[in-house]
Amino acid sequence: MPSSSSSSTFVPIAPRPSPVRTTGLVPWARQNLFADWRSTLTTLFVAGLLLYALPGAANWALFQSVFRADADACQAARGIGACWGVVTEKYRIILFGRYPYDEQWRPLVATLLMVGGLVLSCIPFFWKPWLAAMWVAILAMFFALMGGGVLGLSPVRTDLWGGLPLTVMLATLSIFMAFPIAIVVALGRRSQLPAIRSACVIYIELIRGVPLISVLFMASFMFPLFMPQGVSVDVLVRVIAGITLFAAAYMAEIIRGGLQAIPKGQLEAADTLGLSYWQTQRKIVLPQALAMVVPSMMNNFISIFKDTSLVTIVSLYELTGALALALNSDVNWRPFKIEAYLFITLVYFAFCFSMSRYSLWVEKQLNASKAR
Repeated sequence: MPSSSSSSTFVPIAPRPSPVRTTGLVPWARQNLFADWRSTLTTLFVAGLLLYALPGAANWALFQSVFRADADACQAARGIGACWGVVTEKYRIILFGRYPYDEQWRPLVATLLMVGGLVLSCIPFFWKPWLAAMWVAILAMFFALMGGGVLGLSPVRTDLWGGLPLTVMLATLSIFMAFPIAIVVALGRRSQLPAIRSACVIYIELIRGVPLISVLFMASFMFPLFMPQGVSVDVLVRVIAGITLFAAAYMAEIIRGGLQAIPKGQLEAADTLGLSYWQTQRKIVLPQALAMVVPSMMNNFISIFKDTSLVTIVSLYELTGALALALNSDVNWRPFKIEAYLFITLVYFAFCFSMSRYSLWVEKQLNASKAR
């Protein structure tokens, strides 16, 4: 007969389902839309407004609208339905600006290459050392396609570049080049050397003290006055430099906020281990600081993407400028600018919303890594 002191096998109790459902549409609505009486009243009020406005908006945008490129039909539908025919008629000018009509396959392929590179760069599988080489190849192909003069492609001046390719290129290059500058400037502003710290402070405060439109004006019209006679820098290069310096100043302050949030004890521990200044920054400080400011940096990236619309002041017709160019050149379609602006609003929203969702995904991954 076995003794009572003999060990017994532990048998865990099988998990039981929660008595209240916590996932799905109904729990989400209960938590986010009907959590208390204030949320309930707000939800009902907004739902009432939507029920009142949506039928008329749908009737204008879809049921009574004109989709074919017929100016007479659009004139007949004014005040009743939208004229999406303006997009059908002018979409190539809106998307590619003044680029030669017969060569517009080149900016299309160039834009797809750059957008594809951005998408691949957001996937962890492609975070390999060869990613930098891939971007060098993408940029080389982009400028070869847009500028021509190689591989039998006819040359196209940079002042004819426009539309979506110009917007994507300006934003991408400015962000890529501004990021390392911002890190160096943020570290320099926290330096113990007065000369370096003062130079970084002057740069940040000078750039942040003026609007971007002033920076673009200076880069385009004032900078050539200081160049030696006979020396000229392409306006596109000057614009990219201006946006880059402007974005780097704001990003440097964002990164400096993350640097200040690092506990001093970690720096002291790094000194104890004998790490050099750059080893401490690269292995301990910057990874944590950059992770803390992901939302702010993404907000800055979105702002840069939208601020590219200001380059119209220097006669570079990006997406917004190309739209104005398309409508101003044809009086028959000029009355339907609202529909055209809604079209480019959708384009801007698609890019900015994608960046914001990716930022949320990065935050979730960082939070998961901290929880382990």
